[in-house]
Amino acid sequence: MGLDQLIQECQQNSIRAQEQLYKLLAPKMFAACLKYSRNRADAEDNLQDGFLLIFQKIGQFQFKGSFEGWAKRVMINNVLQKYRSEGVFELVSENMPDVADVEIEHDTISMEYLVGIIQELPDRYRMVFNLYVIDGYSHKEIAEMLSITDGTSKSNLARARMILKEKIEALQGNSIPSAK
Repeated sequence: MGLDQLIQECQQNSIRAQEQLYKLLAPKMFAACLKYSRNRADAEDNLQDGFLLIFQKIGQFQFKGSFEGWAKRVMINNVLQKYRSEGVFELVSENMPDVADVEIEHDTISMEYLVGIIQELPDRYRMVFNLYVIDGYSHKEIAEMLSITDGTSKSNLARARMILKEKIEALQGNSIPSAK
């Protein structure tokens, strides 16, 4: 069965089709949830909630563009809505200095470590970092998605980069004490 037929059957509430679609998309959707969640358990909860929402809204999919892209957007918006309702995106100062790039010695840092330190970021910083750096949204789009200003998005990104830079430099043994 092709994807379009699977989607049409899901639009008709076919449990069998929903199960197949879940099996097909769950690994990629879980990766998206993991990027935006505090930990693996939250990511698993967000995945389940996101699929429920996808199945509720699947009738809105118009077969224009990528279904996977549409589903990922629904999934991410679901996670962001959860954090918005928890008050995660409080306003912070928008004045941040530019953060210099950090040189990463490829043999020193594993992908697991990088994913781990990104997940350790405070929620609002992690969300903005992932939306901007990983998923390629603009600050304007992020501001609209999170109900914050462009400047707050830029500030949160700068703070996230500064935290990541300090952790990577500390791991590499050439940390410069930060002036706080």
